[in-house]
Amino acid sequence: MNLRINEIFYSIQGESSYAGRPCTFIRLTGCPLRCSYCDTGYAFHKGSDMSIEDILKQVQDYGCNLVEVTGGEPLAQDNAVDLMQTLIDDGYEVMLETSGAFSVEKVPQKVKIIMDIKTPSSNEMEKNIYDNFKLLKHNIDEVKYVVKNKDDFDFCTKVSDEFELWDKFTVLASPNFKHLDNLQLAKWVLESKKPYRMQLQMHKYIWDPEEKGV
Repeated sequence: MNLRINEIFYSIQGESSYAGRPCTFIRLTGCPLRCSYCDTGYAFHKGSDMSIEDILKQVQDYGCNLVEVTGGEPLAQDNAVDLMQTLIDDGYEVMLETSGAFSVEKVPQKVKIIMDIKTPSSNEMEKNIYDNFKLLKHNIDEVKYVVKNKDDFDFCTKVSDEFELWDKFTVLASPNFKHLDNLQLAKWVLESKKPYRMQLQMHKYIWDPEEKGV
């Protein structure tokens, strides 16, 4: 049972409520979306076929219990679910970063899902599957928005209000790294009076934001 893997690396978790923790990342190749602000376009096509056994061996070498399966869009590969289940069975704490453009129905219950809902500036907003909100685990999974402008932020608040996300999940607001000033997003978050959790993609401040594998 193989998956197409772009890279496996050990770094600091830069996002979500787990930001700051050491984490091993498994980046799967491929994504059907083409978000305007995508920062991992190199993962669209490049990669190597690896068995789940070989992936686990490489993960074990890092000696870190927290593992994130990311992409690309990891759920675009059917075997990603088997990979996550195997990691869970081996005792790892597993996170999944997914676009929300694929159903999370088959994702193992012990996996912490970070769902990246696409904002208007992404040009992929129509790919959002809002029924996924019914499948997320209350007080465990997280909803993430990447914000480029005020229209994006207003969209985030509207969706979170409409689907009553505030009391169910951690709602993350992240500034588009190249196009939105951190202070501006902070002001919008404060003015909204909503319980957003603002995040800054910590890894991009520790390392060069264009550097891979960190």
